[in-house]
Amino acid sequence: MTLYCEQTPYSRLAGEFGTPLYVYSQAALTGAFCAYTDAFATLNPLVCYAVKANGNLSILKHFAVLGSGFDIVSGGELARVLAAGGDAGKTIFSGVGKSEAEIEFALNAGVLCFNVESLPELDRIQAVAERIGKTAPVSLRINPDVDAKTHPYISTGLKSNKFGIAYADAPAAYRYAAGLGRLKITGIDCHIGSQLTDLSPLVEACERILLLVDRLAAEGIELEHIDLGGGIGIVYRDENAPDLNAYAQSVARMMAGRRQKLVLEPGRSLVGRAGTLLTRVEFVKQGEEKNFVIVDAAMNDLMRPALYHAYHRIEVVGQKKRQPFVADVVGPICETGDFLGKERELACEAGDLLLVADAGAYCSSMAGNYNTRNRAAEVLVNGSEARLIRRRETWEQQMANETACL
Repeated sequence: MTLYCEQTPYSRLAGEFGTPLYVYSQAALTGAFCAYTDAFATLNPLVCYAVKANGNLSILKHFAVLGSGFDIVSGGELARVLAAGGDAGKTIFSGVGKSEAEIEFALNAGVLCFNVESLPELDRIQAVAERIGKTAPVSLRINPDVDAKTHPYISTGLKSNKFGIAYADAPAAYRYAAGLGRLKITGIDCHIGSQLTDLSPLVEACERILLLVDRLAAEGIELEHIDLGGGIGIVYRDENAPDLNAYAQSVARMMAGRRQKLVLEPGRSLVGRAGTLLTRVEFVKQGEEKNFVIVDAAMNDLMRPALYHAYHRIEVVGQKKRQPFVADVVGPICETGDFLGKERELACEAGDLLLVADAGAYCSSMAGNYNTRNRAAEVLVNGSEARLIRRRETWEQQMANETACL
């Protein structure tokens, strides 16, 4: 039974800020970031937080203060990094579909490099750089064709995925990039998927990338950095806890004697365990075949269960002595797929506060307005202090950009 975020009662937070409510622990954010810098200390890596996991400005600012770089996949994420005080010079622009406007914005901002995923993208970056009179730093994202054995929706390193340049095509792609006058080749990148708890695929991908680095060097293409991506998983239920130190030791052994800078792009593993979602029970409904705990949070607040059949632990805050029962925890959205958890044993009634654990990554960032539901508020806790870092949305804000016309 969890009652506190750091030294702050969850019941106090729900009473002060309402529900649904995302709550983040500042100490957990710091601890997760330091786990990377400590594990990889001998390599002194540039840790670039993957903004897509959670782009709240206060969270970005916190990581920036800790010295983090950033991995972005859109112009909007770059705008967030800059607004939060992040350093464009420590920001890597990934993603398969960068627009001309986004490329120009990033070039003018001075990003560290573009992680390029296709030859047409090289041509587009070349054209934009030539038009505005700049040189574009590029790193090619290479698909090492390593099976991360993760959910197919978050697997990114196979031949069948849309991401990256095929391993066999990499030397030719680098030669092509070297022939474009407005590009500067700075590195190589790979990212094979998300929520990896078995880290052996990451080690295998690193081995394959380093072989390619040596082959490119033999052709006269020297790289400044090696980006091994992110993908380290967290424990949601009964997964094996990934051994970050063992992974770092493997990478250090393989990188020994190399001059290239190591870059990492963690996302979920920096914020996932730091966040919770608080929700209030509206009704307990006894059905013919199963029971339902209907809460005020919904799939628009927590998309992962509906999208990936993902598991999040759910518990009652301040549980009293009641008879437990098995029920699906569901929201008010008009979809059968609107559930936060299925077949959970809970002892609760209307008005009780529930905690949905490990909701720091890909929850608020994937939230939406389906059924014209307002996005939830967000709070950052530091000890006994709680700061509102996102106000609860209003219907007026939702409709502000719309016009009722005939």
